Amino acid sequence: MSSALQLSNPEGLYDPSANAYSHVAEVQAGSRLLFIAGQGGEDAQGNLSPLFAEQARQALANLRLALASKGAGLAQVCKLTLLIVEHDQQRLRQWVAEADRAWGTQMKPTCTLIPVPRLALDGMLVEIDAVAAV
Repeated sequence: MSSALQLSNPEGLYDPSANAYSHVAEVQAGSRLLFIAGQGGEDAQGNLSPLFAEQARQALANLRLALASKGAGLAQVCKLTLLIVEHDQQRLRQWVAEADRAWGTQMKPTCTLIPVPRLALDGMLVEIDAVAAV
C-alpha cells in the first residue's frame, strides 16, 4: 500500500471486505491526488461486451491504464464510485470477483455503489471513477 494512503475498517463497523471495499481512506498531507473520470467497459475501439463481468474487467483495465499514465496503480486508489445498470446481488458478486482479481489480497479502496437506470453509451453496464493518492 502507498505510504500516502492508509485504508482501514474501524472496530464497531461491519467488515465490508466481502463486498470489495473499505470504510475509511486516510490520505497524507502533501500527496498528489489523481481524479480519474468514469471508466466504462469499452475497449480501445469502443466495443462493449454484452456481459457485465467482462465490462467490469475491462473498466478496471481502463482504470489501470489511466492511473499508469500518471505513474500510479490500483494500490494508490483511495476512493471509487461504482455505477451499475440493473444492479442486483449477482452483479455485486461479479463485481467483487473482478475487484478481488484486480486488487488480490490488498484492502480495497473506499467505494460507493450507485444503481442507475442507464449510462452514457447504449449497452454500457458499469462505470468506475476513482481518486488516487500518490
